This record gives sequence, C-alpha cells and structure tokens, in this order.
Amino acid sequence: MIISGELGVPMRVSSGPAIQHAGDLAAVLSSLEEGEVLFIDEIHRLARPVEEMLYVAMEDFRVDIVVGKGPGANAIPLTLPPFTVVGATTRSGLLPAPLRDRFGFTGHLDYYEPAELEQVLARSASLLGLELTREAASEIARRSRGTPRISNRLLRRVRDWAQVRGSGVGDHEAAMAALAVYEVDALGLDRLDRAVLQALVTRFSGQPVGLSTLAAAVGEEPDTIETVVEPFLLREGLIARTPRGRMATPGAWEHFGLTPGGGVGQGALDLTTGG
Repeated sequence: MIISGELGVPMRVSSGPAIQHAGDLAAVLSSLEEGEVLFIDEIHRLARPVEEMLYVAMEDFRVDIVVGKGPGANAIPLTLPPFTVVGATTRSGLLPAPLRDRFGFTGHLDYYEPAELEQVLARSASLLGLELTREAASEIARRSRGTPRISNRLLRRVRDWAQVRGSGVGDHEAAMAALAVYEVDALGLDRLDRAVLQALVTRFSGQPVGLSTLAAAVGEEPDTIETVVEPFLLREGLIARTPRGRMATPGAWEHFGLTPGGGVGQGALDLTTGG
C-alpha cells in the first residue's frame, strides 16, 4: 500500500492459494493498468505452472495464452503494460530460487519494539473509542510478541473487560485483569506455550524430547507445535533444538521460578499474570 501510494497508482491484491491455474494469473495480469502494483500474499504457495508464467511476465511483460488442445494448440503472446509485483511470505525458504532471484529487491520485516506498538495501540484505541492509559498500553505492548495484530487483538479483549467488568476505561488494572483471564503472561506466552514449556521442564525433567512425543504430551498436532509455538519460544531463547530433540533453556526454568534440575526457587512466578 505504501509503494502504490508513493507511486500514485492503483493496487491489485491477490494471494498464492487464490491463483492456482495459469489462466487465473493471465486474467489478473491482462487486466492490470499501466504502472499498477500487484500484491501477491503467501507467494510461496503459487502453483508451478503459475510461477512459470509469472517469470515471463516479470521479465518480458508478456504472457502466452494457449488456445486449443493437442496438435492444434496455439500460443498467442499477450503484451502487458509495465507493472510492479510485490510478494509477501513468512516462509521464504519455500520460494523457488528462480522466482526469488527475479525480484529486484528482497526485504525483511522485523518485529516491532514495545514503544512502536504503544503508538499502534494508541491509534487503535481512538478508533475503538476507548480511553487507554499509557500504563495499560505499555503492558499490552510488552505482551504482544512484537506483532501489531496481536496488540490489536489483546486491546479488544481489554476493551471488553473494561466495558463489562470495569469502569469503561482501559487502565492498568483492566489490562492486567483481562490478560489474566485470557492467560497471557508477562512474556506474552499463552496457555499452549506454557504447556509446552512445562512439559519440557517438569514432565521430561529438562531432557531432550522429540517433536511427536512433545506434541502428544500437550495434546496437540506436531505441525501446530512446530509452526505456531516453537518460532516464538526459539526467538525468546526459551527452548533449543538439538539433534536429540527439544530442550528447555535456563530462561524457561527461570520463567517458572525453577532452577535447572532442581526445585522451585525463590519468588516463583504467577503463571497467569506473570507477576
């Protein structure tokens, strides 16, 4: 949206799963205006025939439309106006190298800092008509994993709590109470995150655990653990991947008020509020 706004041109939005046939891509490309920005979300999920057509479109600004079948089929070249392609993905490793190399610039979006998330929360609160104190915004921002989408989701839950159980103001007390109800602790860990860490720390006594065994211990699918839970825990340094399996780091033990291989230490943490 920023790129199309700076260029002063329209933007077309699509996604990889929505473009599964070469004809679908040809229809989208042929309808683009000159200079228009085509944004493809989840671009790593494009089908292989679609990727091959996109190669030619990006390099030569043309697509070949195949008319007919068998020996009588003809390829009709269709010239395209100049356009800009922007692709987004959270799994760049799944992008074929020929597709990735055809982009003139590859950027990486980093996570937001808490101070930046506070600005996002202030704007979102004004749109929701919620009076949000700075202390509450800071508390929500610290538990949002550096992601504005999570900040906005937690803000709406704080708004609900403040309106139903509180004074209607999003103050620090309302934020703490709402986050406790939804089991988001001081590090931004939710119920499933803590279940995984607790299994590693207590049930398996800190020993390496295979992914399927860990998933069975917490009652989830291995794919859920690997794609939903692990990335944040790895980024925060709470678990480690080893050749023998997943292990809890000293930071995970400390989060639960425990010492590695020992018992509960002084000042054990409240797992609900993170206090």
